[in-house]
Amino acid sequence: MSTAVETVRHSTPARAGSRRGTVLAGVSALLVVTALASLLIGSNMISPAAALRGLTHPGSGSAESVIMSGRLVRTVMGVVIGASLATAGAAMQGVTRNPLGDPAILGINAGCSCFVVIGIALVGASGAPAFAAWAILGAAVAAVAVYSIASMGRDGATPIKLALVGAAFSAGAMSITNAFILQGQETLDEFRRWQIGSLTRSSFGDLLSLAPLIIVGLALTVGFASSINNFALGDDMAASLGEKVAVKRFVIFVGIAALCAASVAIAGPIAFLGLMIPHAVRALVGPDYRWIMPLSVLGGPSILLVADVVGRVLLPPTEVEVGVTMAIVGVPTFIYLIRSRKAVDL
Repeated sequence: MSTAVETVRHSTPARAGSRRGTVLAGVSALLVVTALASLLIGSNMISPAAALRGLTHPGSGSAESVIMSGRLVRTVMGVVIGASLATAGAAMQGVTRNPLGDPAILGINAGCSCFVVIGIALVGASGAPAFAAWAILGAAVAAVAVYSIASMGRDGATPIKLALVGAAFSAGAMSITNAFILQGQETLDEFRRWQIGSLTRSSFGDLLSLAPLIIVGLALTVGFASSINNFALGDDMAASLGEKVAVKRFVIFVGIAALCAASVAIAGPIAFLGLMIPHAVRALVGPDYRWIMPLSVLGGPSILLVADVVGRVLLPPTEVEVGVTMAIVGVPTFIYLIRSRKAVDL
């Protein structure tokens, strides 16, 4: 009997580790496939051989080199933005213990948009670096305001309170945004080009200028995965395990704000990615954030690139921006999560 029990005890972690390794390999392979699809598929389909010629001879002036130059930038943007938003969503869900945690649902994207518009209207902000400065200020204000207000009362920041406060903050931020937009045609034109999420708006130079912000954001979220696991036990239990709860939660929120600000500055608001990916990963590997966080880094780009490719071929010869295609997928997913007793304990 004892031998059988000991066998089960040792085999269960081994099976879990094997499953997680398989998931990691599968998600990594999916990212490679979607990146290749992003390079090859569009209104002009390109064969692998032609794509290779275009990538190896970027200055030749051929049609392949021109197309591949644009698609390479687009693919890299998709990888970076997808990883940033999915990681921010996973960290948000873990730190708030809210399965509906998402930068868009909790008002952070609305805060970023609001402050970017304020920057455009007041100081003529333009370009990704300037947008990032205003967006990170908006993200910080939104995160602090929503969490602080939701924490009031006896029960603290419950999932339903966070969702409701986030919705209220988003409505208020959008009202301010619209008020500034109506003040001038120039502000409206600049915001209209920016507000629909797109992977074609920014350049490699913009991405490089914001790379430090993204690296810091990933370090402050993925690097604190063990602390997020402890937060799931409750603040008192986490403190008894040696966690400096308030300090680490603040640090993780800084990382979330940095990732959201950089993503919004580069690509504009893209909703629902940060909501969907952590749930999908959690269903595959369980609740351990030491696996959820790195798998979100790999899974987010895969889904975003798929949405981008779908947008290219959905209504030829025009393209549907990735912010729209993500919303088409995200809205029914969000409704499902709201109605699922397993996902949300209201």
